[in-house]
Formats: sequence, structure tokens, C-alpha cells
Amino acid sequence: MADNARARKLADRIQVVVAETLDRRIKDPRLGFVTITDARVTGDLREATVFYTVYGDEEERAASAAALESAKGILRSEVGRQTGVRFTPSLTFVPDALPDNARTIEDLLHKARAKDAEVREVSTGKTYAGEADPYRKPEDEDGEASE
Repeated sequence: MADNARARKLADRIQVVVAETLDRRIKDPRLGFVTITDARVTGDLREATVFYTVYGDEEERAASAAALESAKGILRSEVGRQTGVRFTPSLTFVPDALPDNARTIEDLLHKARAKDAEVREVSTGKTYAGEADPYRKPEDEDGEASE
């Protein structure tokens, strides 16, 4: 079993090698604007998961996924050649959910800003139901609250 530092270094190297190979050697027309976002290697260094994003619509994502699957052999042999490990890990390509999560968070923040603006609009010109400062203050020796 390899240590985590070695697995992390190998994952980082796999990420770079796959990205460079996609850029320079793979000439598949189905391959769109693909970005390799992360790579993770199992503890025994036998399997690598490569996360990617594709700029474009759902059709371009599907075409790029098919292109990555067809180029898996070339990419694996290039990873083996450039890393020099005894056993070249098998590659699995997984679309990264980060852009979808970021889009969801942006939508939620937009809704929160809209609600804040609505509350701000309703509260303009209004006064407090009680005193402006509702907190109790410690009393002086005279029995009056100090400011």
C-alpha cells in the first residue's frame, strides 16, 4: 500500500499528463473545450479517477465524454510512459459537478439578494415597535439604566 503523499503526487502528475495529451495529441473532432479539474488515485495506485468539465451544452458534453472514452487507451499509455510507475493505473473519466454546484449557489445567492432588497424596501420609513435599543442595560446605584 502506497502512502497518501505518493498517491497525491501521482494524481497531480496524471492530471497534468492527461491535460497536456488532450491538448497536443488527441485530434478527435468530438472533443470540445475540455478542462481537467482534478485527478484522484486509489491507495494501491491501481485506479485513477480524472474529473473534467466541458464548456458547452449537453450535446457537446456527451460528445466529449465519448471522445474521452475512446482516447482512454492513448491517455493511459502516455500516463504510464511519463510517470514511470510499475503498474499504470486504469483511468476513469467523471464529469465534475463543480460548475453545476456553483450555478446552484449563484441562483440561491441571487434569490437571497432579492429577498433582502424586498425587506429593505418594506422597512424604509418604518419605526421600531418598541425602543430603538431593546437590550437591558446594567442599572446604576440610582436605579436608572446607564447609557
